[in-house]
Order: sequence, then structure tokens, then C-alpha cells
Amino acid sequence: MSDHHTYKKVELVGSSKTSIEDAIHNALAECSKSVDNMDWFEVTETRGHIVDGKVGHFQVTLKIGFRIKNS
Repeated sequence: MSDHHTYKKVELVGSSKTSIEDAIHNALAECSKSVDNMDWFEVTETRGHIVDGKVGHFQVTLKIGFRIKNS
């Protein structure tokens, strides 16, 4: 094992009809299906889709950091 860690970041957008928090959870759940060693996330943008004057979807852009295997 290395004495340091190296990370990579990916950016994605999660969405939810319910809340910003659900949008974050949805993005993390989908990302975890194909990315191992996820360690942290940061929200970089929050926005939404408007339908008939109301929130149709909450949208959250995330950067997810994951550790490179064996680092």
C-alpha cells in the first residue's frame, strides 16, 4: 500500500422531483454502480426545471472524488 492517496473527480448531474437532497442521493446511487472508492462530493451548482410555474425537477451538479485503486 502506498503512503499517499491519489484521487480523480467526475462531474455529474442528479435530479429529483422531490428535493435537492434526493437529487444528491440519486446521483451518488447511480455513480456508485460504476465507480469504486468514492470518498467525497461537492455541490457546484443547484438549479431546477420549471413546469407550469412550479418546480418540475431539482437539479444538482456534483463533483465526486474517488480514490485511485492501490494509491
